[in-house]
Amino acid sequence: MTAPSAQAPHLSRYTDRRVLITGAGSGIGQACVLRILAEGGRVVAADISPDGLADTLDRAGKHGARLSTVVMDVGDEGSVRSGVAEALATLDGLDTLVNAAGILRSAHLAQTTLADFEQVLRINLIGTFLVTREAIAALHEGEGPAVVNFSSTSAHFAHPYMAAYAASKGGVLAMTHAWALEFAKAGIRFNCVQPGSISSGMTDGSGSSRQSVGPGLPEDADYSLFGKVAPMLPLPGGAIFAGPDAVAGVVAMLGSPDAFFITGTEVRIDGGAHM
Repeated sequence: MTAPSAQAPHLSRYTDRRVLITGAGSGIGQACVLRILAEGGRVVAADISPDGLADTLDRAGKHGARLSTVVMDVGDEGSVRSGVAEALATLDGLDTLVNAAGILRSAHLAQTTLADFEQVLRINLIGTFLVTREAIAALHEGEGPAVVNFSSTSAHFAHPYMAAYAASKGGVLAMTHAWALEFAKAGIRFNCVQPGSISSGMTDGSGSSRQSVGPGLPEDADYSLFGKVAPMLPLPGGAIFAGPDAVAGVVAMLGSPDAFFITGTEVRIDGGAHM
């Protein structure tokens, strides 16, 4: 059994589309960049890590001429303002925004510091708000404008030791629905994906920056509590998690004209772990 290719060279849904993707230096964000480039898009990849962005640019290969990068901290208002402005100037507008930047912290409630809780909210929830706010004027002028936000299965289902992350992703989910209604008459679509059981820099700790940090479960974590979040669909080679390509393909669909009649909803991508 082999996984389908995320490059999908036969698709060209993003020809002449202008796309900004945050969290693009590793994991799912990087996979989204490569998928949308392969479909013909012009992309600005944003991340806090210059090394991560350099890796994304290197992986872009023959599509690199349509890829630009910008260093941006989504949790810092000034950085977002300057970063989004640079991206919009590079692209001369915006058609699709993908808010993929995020962090994950895990701890027992009693050991969760206020600083850690606030940092998760700052990057995941406030960061999504800041980037979208700075991009909304350009999206009003875009062609078939669409925003894809990143919620999580944890927004609906219990994931132990991850209360801050769940709170932030639940907020993203609610915010996405509110924006979808607010901007429906303007024709700007807002949807979100809810990844679960996906291997990425966020989940395995191999991310390129503090905006893609692994879960770091407590040493005494009760792993039996995770029995309900195992994927039901088989994966190649007996893998536990699917690769980030599994999410990138869905993001590419939601951000493309193919999804012209989809707004205000979420797509769960978890191999049936939360049926």
